[in-house]
Amino acid sequence: MQWESWSAFWNMGGAAFFVWGSYGLTFVLVALELVFVFQRRKDTVNRLLRWRKAVGRNGGGSGIGNGPARTGMESQANETP
Repeated sequence: MQWESWSAFWNMGGAAFFVWGSYGLTFVLVALELVFVFQRRKDTVNRLLRWRKAVGRNGGGSGIGNGPARTGMESQANETP
């Protein structure tokens, strides 16, 4: 499309509120999603660091055997049918 002037472009033929509002809402939602992703990543890294500290650097926190402690879900997920 071609517009006569910049004001005609920004007006969008009378639909500026809907067009620019859609762009604005999309920008806000994408920015909010990025904030949540980075916050979740930070929480996950902190949780993994706490877990690593609790288990120990070698992963021998169970005190039995040489491998890391396994939870019930991990042992079930690693079994082959």
